[in-house]
Amino acid sequence: MAFRGWPAEALEFYEGLLADNSKTYWTANKSTYDEVVRAPMVALLEELEPEFGPAKVYRPYRDVRFSKDKSPYKTQIAASFERGGYIRLSADGLGAGSGMYMFSSEQVQRWRDAIADDKSGKPLVKLLDELRAKDIGVSSHDVLTRVPAGYPKDHPRAELLRYKDLVAWRDWPVAAWLGTAKAKARIEEFFRICAPLNDWLQKNVA
Repeated sequence: MAFRGWPAEALEFYEGLLADNSKTYWTANKSTYDEVVRAPMVALLEELEPEFGPAKVYRPYRDVRFSKDKSPYKTQIAASFERGGYIRLSADGLGAGSGMYMFSSEQVQRWRDAIADDKSGKPLVKLLDELRAKDIGVSSHDVLTRVPAGYPKDHPRAELLRYKDLVAWRDWPVAAWLGTAKAKARIEEFFRICAPLNDWLQKNVA
């Protein structure tokens, strides 16, 4: 199966799931999920694999053991790549991410050392500025309130020193191209633009 985008029925499926996140809805619409949501995602990943490596689709079921929200199903389909990279489709549209999520304690230390060093820190700032200039957001999911001990509080890259991971992200709202192969082209362009950032992270953090 060649990737031809996600039809409108895929978005309608998630709109329905948002309104009725129940086993009854899921069971009645499972074939729709398989055919117009999951199948296009699998086809897309297969076509991207030669350039970006293998990826896996996340399970559609939520882990509700430690959550107050007991709704059983995720309201998006998502996939992650072994080499880094993330794709998400929901009723709101398409999203893609790149970078490294949740550094280990050893990676946090390597990150801080690389940020503090002008030879590696300054090139990263340039990379991030270039990404933001192309409407790609760059952030951390967890930011310290203060610069960590051992580094100057007035360090020129103090904000980055407070980061505990680094993710580049781009969202595209629902549009006609989402139902065509152009969706693949947008994902490819995003990952290629983010490649220098991933190279920096692999060299200095991973």
